[in-house]
Amino acid sequence: MSVETATDGDRFEAALENLEVPVTATDPATFDSTLESIVDQPVVGTPLPFERVSLPDWVDDEPTPATLETAATGVTAASFAIADYGSVVLPSTPEGAEQVSLFCDLHVPVVRASDIVPDMPSAIERLGPMLRDGASAIIATGPSATADMGALVKGAHGPKDVHVVVLEDDEALERDETGEHDE
Repeated sequence: MSVETATDGDRFEAALENLEVPVTATDPATFDSTLESIVDQPVVGTPLPFERVSLPDWVDDEPTPATLETAATGVTAASFAIADYGSVVLPSTPEGAEQVSLFCDLHVPVVRASDIVPDMPSAIERLGPMLRDGASAIIATGPSATADMGALVKGAHGPKDVHVVVLEDDEALERDETGEHDE
């Protein structure tokens, strides 16, 4: 596939592959079973701002410090993704999306296919209004890693592993009134 004909989704998947981050596409009908095949138990998460898609009952969506400490997987919604970098943009939420994305060994961000932007200028254009309105977000690219002390160490300041779920779009899959998606 040539760079000129690659879609944003294709470029996003290629960037994730370069980061050794698995990506799984799913649709609303198979979301629960897809998620179950990816996660390690116990699982915590934050509510997903998509119609027809929510966290299964077996995901603790009201995590406490104690459940965060013991959780193996954290599931959060990504506001959008940046194709060129394989990055996901994780909004700060009252439900604690930052903690859920950072404290577990495995982070599973969920992003809609239509919310994949091509590059950083597009991301900044989309992020700008949110940030000017006082919101905050994390741009996360792959698992946490540092080489500050010599050898590369994964999971030093966040998850050791990331597995991105891309939610295939259909006309009925729209952000609800609390989401940031307005195009």
